Amino acid sequence: MEQYLPEDDVQQAARARGLELGCIPIGTGGGAALRFLAAALQAKAVVEVGTGAGVSGLYLLGGMPQSGVLTSIDVEPEHQRVARDMFARAKIAPSRTRLIMGSALDVLPRLTDGGYDLVFVDGHKPEYPQYLEHGVRMLRPGGVIAFDNVLWHGRVVDSTQRDESTTAMRDIARSVREDDRLVPVILPLGDGLLVAARRPT
Repeated sequence: MEQYLPEDDVQQAARARGLELGCIPIGTGGGAALRFLAAALQAKAVVEVGTGAGVSGLYLLGGMPQSGVLTSIDVEPEHQRVARDMFARAKIAPSRTRLIMGSALDVLPRLTDGGYDLVFVDGHKPEYPQYLEHGVRMLRPGGVIAFDNVLWHGRVVDSTQRDESTTAMRDIARSVREDDRLVPVILPLGDGLLVAARRPT
């Protein structure tokens, strides 16, 4: 599944740079799923928490229409600098990306209610439950929120693992499942991609 759709040269370069920087990017299977979701939703307004080196952004932009804008949030300026370079190498117009440096929990409250088609979360794991509330608020009816790493290297199903990140992954999976506003599914791609659509109001 991970090798079904090969990455192009820019995606491979972004992935290699991300690994050097220590910001582990989404796998190729999960990236392909993001591109598919962006295309299926015809997503013109997308937010991602965690710019990294631009791998997930390249996938999202690859599925969005040419008029679509990706808003990407990260606390690390070097990550965003590399991502900007990768977007340029992929010949993505600067007007299609809005890179915001800062803590997601500071930035997300300022983003518009119901203004986004797709929200992708691959940020600080212990903050995932807080990202959920902001993400659902920001989604239009029928919009989708996606969380990477929900299996957390197999630790989530091991009841002896109780560190902060593992506990947060358990919490987010439970919260999404129990949220009447959402229709969820976990896709067994990479380290687990939790995807949920917002029900029409």
